[in-house]
Amino acid sequence: MQRDEVYVADMWRILVREWPWFIAGMLGVIAAVFVFAQSARPQWEATGYIQIGQVAGVLQGQDPKVEPLARVLERLKFVPFQNQVMARIGIGENTPEARLYRKSMKLEPLPYAGPLVKFTVRGWSPQQARQFAEATVAQLQALHQPLLAEPLAMTRARLDEVQADLDIAQNQRKQLILAATPNDARGRDAQAAGVASMLLTSTDTEIHTLRQTRGELAVRLSPNYTYDTSLMWPVYVPAGPAFPNLPLIWGVGVLFGLALGAFAAIARHAIRRASAATVTFNQTSDARHLPTNGGRGAATGRDSATSSPHAGMRSP
Repeated sequence: MQRDEVYVADMWRILVREWPWFIAGMLGVIAAVFVFAQSARPQWEATGYIQIGQVAGVLQGQDPKVEPLARVLERLKFVPFQNQVMARIGIGENTPEARLYRKSMKLEPLPYAGPLVKFTVRGWSPQQARQFAEATVAQLQALHQPLLAEPLAMTRARLDEVQADLDIAQNQRKQLILAATPNDARGRDAQAAGVASMLLTSTDTEIHTLRQTRGELAVRLSPNYTYDTSLMWPVYVPAGPAFPNLPLIWGVGVLFGLALGAFAAIARHAIRRASAATVTFNQTSDARHLPTNGGRGAATGRDSATSSPHAGMRSP
């Protein structure tokens, strides 16, 4: 019965027997990893969080954000926008820096946190990565400011109108208070005072409503509810480079080197066994065609009997 299973002991014997091939494969991978780690240009990654600007004093049921979250994401991924970011800091769109910026841009929407947009970009140095991130937010802010200007101006104009109406209502209230007070010396009767008292009540209600409206508009225009597009927190750049990740590269390289070395040793062992089996097969085939001594004697006897002239005669 042929045993098809491969045991650990068999593998170990193969590796021990073919150790030069195992070492050669592993050293080849380690040398390649070393060369890559020394020649690769380091890249630093900057992380930022974009807060989308809004004006809270818009109509009821309308989105206060200057742009929806999905539209902001598409704008940030748009190549012309990215080229504008690079032009803002004096970098051409076909330079290696610009290509690295476009290639490394990664976006993650956070709809339940503001909404916010988490993004990461890379640069050839920590300062450059930070500059790329800040320039991205500055360019987006420059595009959003004109969109925020009109609703913000309308909300402030509405606040000014409410304040003016409130001032008028308060002045009228002062006059109605004087009219509602009976004063015989001034020739005012009780009937006129009653009418002024009713008007005073209506004015008080109007003043209360205007004050409430003014307070709501003032709260909506406060920095908690009305703000420009900006960075939620300062840009974060780790101390170490994001690429190449030396611990990860060396770990993967060692594992791949072990695997390649084992494969080389097994392949060499298989070639050796195939070569040995071919040699044995050829030797066995040649031995089959060689005549034996008994066969040679029988053939000689037959030839002698055939060649003898008296082979077919009987003795008397």
